[in-house]
Amino acid sequence: MDTDHSKMTRSAGIVSIAVAISRVLGLLRVAILAYLFPVRTNLDPFYAAYTLPNLLRDLFAEGVLSKAFVATFTNVEARSGEEAAWRLANLVFTALAVILIAITLIGIILSPFIVGFILQGKGFDIELSPESSFGFADKRGLTIYLTQIMFPYLLLISLAAMSMGLLNSKGRFGIPASASSFANVGFLVVGIFGYYTAPKLGQHPLVGMAVGILAGGALQFIIQIPSMWRVGFRYRPALSFTDPDFRQVMKLVAPAMLSSLAMMVNVLVNRYYFASQGDGWVGWNYQAFRLMHFPIGVFGVAISTAALPLLSWRTASQNSMDEYRRTFSYALKMVFILLLPASAGLMALSKPLVSLVLERGQFTPDDTVRVAGSLFCYAFCLCGYSGVMIVRDGFYALKDIRTPVIVRLFTIALNIILNYVFIFKLRIDQRSLAISTACSITVNFLVVLYFLRRRVGDFGSSELVLVFAKSLMAAMGMGVAAALTYRQLLGLLGSNASLLVSIVIAVLVLYGLYRLLRLRELDQISGAIAEKFRR
Repeated sequence: MDTDHSKMTRSAGIVSIAVAISRVLGLLRVAILAYLFPVRTNLDPFYAAYTLPNLLRDLFAEGVLSKAFVATFTNVEARSGEEAAWRLANLVFTALAVILIAITLIGIILSPFIVGFILQGKGFDIELSPESSFGFADKRGLTIYLTQIMFPYLLLISLAAMSMGLLNSKGRFGIPASASSFANVGFLVVGIFGYYTAPKLGQHPLVGMAVGILAGGALQFIIQIPSMWRVGFRYRPALSFTDPDFRQVMKLVAPAMLSSLAMMVNVLVNRYYFASQGDGWVGWNYQAFRLMHFPIGVFGVAISTAALPLLSWRTASQNSMDEYRRTFSYALKMVFILLLPASAGLMALSKPLVSLVLERGQFTPDDTVRVAGSLFCYAFCLCGYSGVMIVRDGFYALKDIRTPVIVRLFTIALNIILNYVFIFKLRIDQRSLAISTACSITVNFLVVLYFLRRRVGDFGSSELVLVFAKSLMAAMGMGVAAALTYRQLLGLLGSNASLLVSIVIAVLVLYGLYRLLRLRELDQISGAIAEKFRR
C-alpha cells in the first residue's frame, strides 16, 4: 500500500503541475476578458451564454459519463482483456457523438426560448448603448446570440473529457491534464484575433471571443488523439445499446444523470434566475468562482483523477476492501492537508488577489470589492468541494451511484432554498450565491462521507479527524500570518509586492506548523515533489 500511496501522490503531482499551468492560463483568460469588457453590460451575457453548453458537458461527459467509463473500462480490461475494453471505448465514443450532435442542433434552435425563459431577472433588462450594441437592444438579446454560437462547444469538450477518461484509465495523466492548457491557448489566440476582427465584419467583439471558445474546445480534444493512439486505441464506429459492457456504463450513468440533471437545474437557477436579479452578479460570481477553482483544479481534481483508477482497480481486480479503505483515507488526508490552507489563503488575501489578477482596463475597483466578497464566501467550500469528488469516486468504484445522487438532490434543494432566503428575504447582495453554495456543498460532503463509512466500514475516522484538526490549525495560523504580513507591508511596498511577500511567508509558516504538528503525510507529498524535480 505504501507503493500505491506513492503512486497516487506522484500521479496527483503530475496532474497538479499540468492543471496548475491550465489554471494559470484560465485566469489569464478571465483577466483578459475583464480587461477588454465591462462586467455589467458585456461579461454578464458572455458568461451566461457560456454556462449552458459548459453545464451540459458536466451532464454528458466530465461529471458523469467519464467517471462511469473509467470505472467500467478498468473492470472490463481486468476481467476480459484489452480488446474488450477498446470495443467498449468505441461504443461509448460513438453513442456520445451521435447524442450530442442532436442535442447541439436542438440547443441552437431553442436558445431564444431557453434563455428567455430562464433569464427573467431585471439585471438582464439593461439596455446596451447604441454605439457599442451592434444591433442588440439589451443584454438578454446578446446572450441568446452568444449561446447559439457557443453551443457546439458541448460536443467538442465532451469528446475531450471522454479522451481524458480513457487515458487516465491507462495510467496516462500528463497529456490529459495538459489538454485544457491547449484549450486556453486556443481561446486566447483565436479569441483575441476575433476581438479585433469581428467589429470589421459588423459583429460584436464578444462574437470573436465565442469563436475562441469553440477553437479551444476543438484543440483540447485534438491534442489527446496522438496519446490515445500510442496507448492502443483505434476508433472504429460502433453502436450497440445492447452490449453488456455498454449497458453497465449506462447502468452507472442513468442514476448519476438524474443527479447531474438536478445539479444542472440548480446551477441554472443560481446562475440564471437568481444571478440575473442583479446587474453584474453573473460576471462577478463567475470570476470569483474561477479564482476559487484554481486550488480545486491543482489539488482536488488532481487527487480525484489519481485516486479513482486505484480505487476501481482494488474493487474490480482484487476485491480488497482493506486496501480500498486505506487508499480512500489517504486521498482524503491529502485533501485536508492541501485544501484547508488554500481556503485560509483565499480568505486572508481575497481582495489583493482579485486586484492583482483582474483590476485593470474595464475592471474597476468596485468590481474588485464585489468579486473579492464572493471569493471570500466561496473559499469556505474548497475542502468540501474537493472532498465530494473523492467520496463520489469512492462510490463510483463500488458501482454505487444512487447514494451520492440522493444526497445531491437533497443539497440542491437546500441550495435553492438558501438562495431564496438570502436574496429575497435577507436582501444580501451577490455574495448570497456564494454563501448558499458553500453551505450546500459542505453539507453534501459530510452526508456522503457518512453514508460511505456505513457502506465500507471505518476507514480510519479517528486518524482522519486528527489530520483534519492539525491541518485546520496550521491553515488558521497561516491565514493569520498572511493577513498580518500584508497589512504591515502594504504601506511600504504597495499591494502587489506585499501580496507576493505575504504568500511566501504564509507558505513557510504553513510548512513550519505542519512540521511542528508532526504531520507525517507531509513527508510523502514532499518526497514526491523532490523525486519529480530529481527526474
